[in-house]
Parts: sequence; C-alpha cells; structure tokens
Amino acid sequence: MSKAMRQMSEQSGRADVARGEAACDPASDEACGPLLEHRGTGSAKTTAGTGGLLQAALTRQNLQLAWKRVKANKGAAGVDGLDIEQTAQVIRQRWPDIRQALLAGSYRPSPVRKVMIPKPDGSQRELGIPTVTDRLIQQALLQVLQPMIDPTFSEHSHGFRPGRRAHDAVKAARAYVQSGKHVVVDVDLAKFFDRVNHDILIDRLKRRIDDAGVIRLIRAYLNAGIMDGGVVVDRHLGTPQGGPLSPLLANVLLDEVDKALEARGYSFARYADDCNVYVGSKRAGERVMAYLRKLYTGLKLQINEAKSAVGSAFGRKFLGYALWVGKGKEVKCKVADKPLQNFKARIRQLTRRSGGRSMEQVVEKLRPYLLGWKSYFGLAQTPTVWRGLDEWLRHRLRAIQLMHWKRPKTMYRELKAMGASEDVAKQVAGNCHRWWHNSAMLLNSVLTIAYFDRLGVPRLS
Repeated sequence: MSKAMRQMSEQSGRADVARGEAACDPASDEACGPLLEHRGTGSAKTTAGTGGLLQAALTRQNLQLAWKRVKANKGAAGVDGLDIEQTAQVIRQRWPDIRQALLAGSYRPSPVRKVMIPKPDGSQRELGIPTVTDRLIQQALLQVLQPMIDPTFSEHSHGFRPGRRAHDAVKAARAYVQSGKHVVVDVDLAKFFDRVNHDILIDRLKRRIDDAGVIRLIRAYLNAGIMDGGVVVDRHLGTPQGGPLSPLLANVLLDEVDKALEARGYSFARYADDCNVYVGSKRAGERVMAYLRKLYTGLKLQINEAKSAVGSAFGRKFLGYALWVGKGKEVKCKVADKPLQNFKARIRQLTRRSGGRSMEQVVEKLRPYLLGWKSYFGLAQTPTVWRGLDEWLRHRLRAIQLMHWKRPKTMYRELKAMGASEDVAKQVAGNCHRWWHNSAMLLNSVLTIAYFDRLGVPRLS
C-alpha cells in the first residue's frame, strides 16, 4: 500500500498535517483562539508580484483561519513541548514580537521534532513535527501561496491539491489502460522528501512568486534542523513531512517533470512522488524510463530502482490499487494484495484479546479504521472480496465475544438472554475453548449480521 495508505491510515494521526492543512473548514464555527486578542495582526491584502505576500499571510483574518485549521488537526507538540492550548497562551503574549520578527526577516523557526512512524511492512518512515507556532505560520503562508501556485500545476498531478485526491489518479490510470495503453512505467523516488535540493527548490519557487520575505522565510524553514534524541542535526537537504508547506513545495519541484512529460504528449498520473506513465509497448516504456531518469537527475533526485519498473499495467499496483479485466474487456479496479494483507494485520491488532472488555469497546476502536479504509478503497469493483472480508471480520468478532465470556456458564447465560435456543446455547457453551471453530455456524444465528449492524460495525460490502 505504501504511500497510498499514508493518505488513509495515517488519516488517523499525521494525515492532516501531511496533507498540508491546506483547506479551511467552513463548517466549523469554532472560535479562532488567541489571534482575536491582537488587532495588530494587520489587514494587508495579497498584492501578487509586489512583495505583499508575507503581509497578506499575516493579516488577522488569514491567521484566524490558519489557527482554526491547526487547532482542528490536533497535532502533537514540537520540540518546545507545547500543545495547542499551551501554544495559544504563548501566542497571546508574544504574537506582536513574532509578527515583527517575521516581517523584519529575523524570525528563526524551531527545529522539527523527529518521529519514526511504523509502516505495515515493519519498516519505519521519518516524520518531522514542527512546533504549533511554526505550523500556524506555515499554514498561514500556505493559504496565501496555494491559490496562486496551484492553478499553474499540471492537470496530471493529483496529490495534496485542493479538490483532488488519490481516486482521481487511479481513475486516470484506469482510463489510460482502458484505451489500450497496457504497459506502465512505474516510478517511485527514493526517499524523496529527504533528498529535495534546497537551492533547486528555491529557484523553482522564485519563478512563481515575487516576495523576498516569503522566499527568505521558506528557506529558513527548509534549513531548520531536526531534533533527534535531544541533539539538533543540521539539514541541508529535504523538506520533512509533517509541516503544512511540505506538500506544496514538493509539487513545485516535481511540476517540472510533469510539464516535460506533457510537452511530449505522454499519458500519466502523479500523486506526490508516485508517478505512472502509460504507453503501448515495452520498448516505448523503456524510452520513457530513460527520459525520467534524466529529468530526475537534473533535479538531483534518485529513482528507487527496487520499486520502479516497466511492466504490464495489470501486474503493478498504484496507490494501493491494482487493475483487472472484467466482462466485456472492461478495465476495473481492485485492492492490491499487499493492502489486503495489511488490512487483516491491522484488524487483528485492533481486535486482540486485550483490546477491550466489551464488544462495544472493540467496535469503537474498529470503526474509524474501517470507515477510513472503506472510503479510500471505495473504487474497488470486487463485491466478492468485500463480502469475504465482512464475513471474516464478523467471524473474528464472534470469536472475541466468546473469549470475553470465557466460561461455559457465562456463554450459556448470555446466549439465552440474547434469544438463543436451548440446543444452540448448550452446544456453543460445550465447545467453549474452540474459539475460532465455535464462532461460526451455530453462533451466527445469535450474533447475526443485524446484531453487528446495531453495534455500529461498518459493512465493507
């Protein structure tokens, strides 16, 4: 599942920060917090090309919207150890000084806090968490820069952009294959966010915006160190994932490759650093791969050769999805094998025996993950697979219920109270230690599908 599931299961924790906290939440009428305390946050309007972007980012209205977004995302504290509420208290006291330093060019961001995020395959990915204050400033900048820069990006770019998502990239890929382009050039960049060249990125950014103050501040954020084990490590490459600006900056850099592919008329879809180009033959695919190597080398980026290849579009996965051919030669989507394995592993983790003292507690833990997974993989056209996963999940929940009841007398009593017949209650209680085997067949007539519906277990099918 790789980066696709960073957008989904990391949906629970770091996802909102990694998406760049780009969109404001118009549905929320939550008070905007400490920034209401200071009238001196300014009222400058965006004046593109005249150096007014930093002032526009620091207007009171823009900062209120940024604070609301940062607060709604409930991110963790940075190196200063201050959470959202503690930061609010500090900002009430220090904001005029912070704003003045920003406008004067003397503001220095704090180092980001290094956090290692476990991946489903057992490896780890590095995440850098800025302080809440720096997330606020980055978010305020993003809200001014994104409306200016995003419209200039390629239509083939779908990652971290307003109104776009992974589904759009998958649909584009499916359409290309349906049109007869059955060979894919599947490119994955090696540690992309860790290897972004600061000078190249700033150069590409200067071509799009004309504000020395904004450029200087973004350079300061790129150069901010990483706090690792209590020691600040200088950073000369990379834009750590976790800050609101990082996704926009990544798209600024990679748009150069998109435009080069567009100029040659290639059919492709890109989501962050995952890029798939669809062609009609293996030979054409090899030419595209050589061209991409040249383009990425020019940006001082490196292709991950182990994860990249030219091959059949039906033998590769893209953002957690795989393609297959249905009736009438229609190209359809399915969940790739690895995400399915990761799904079951995560469900086992969430439903382990020590996961809760009641079925309601177990379901409460399951619901966010199931709903997020179902939403992300909603394009999959495999009803049989969905039904199979539903049955497996309910089977597991029934086994957990038996383990919670534990003793034969308790099983018998609880089953009778739920309306089980005498024969069913006795047989299930008599096989009390065969959890998995005993949680099928007879128990299905008591702990029915409707029972789990009432508990709020989402159905995948």
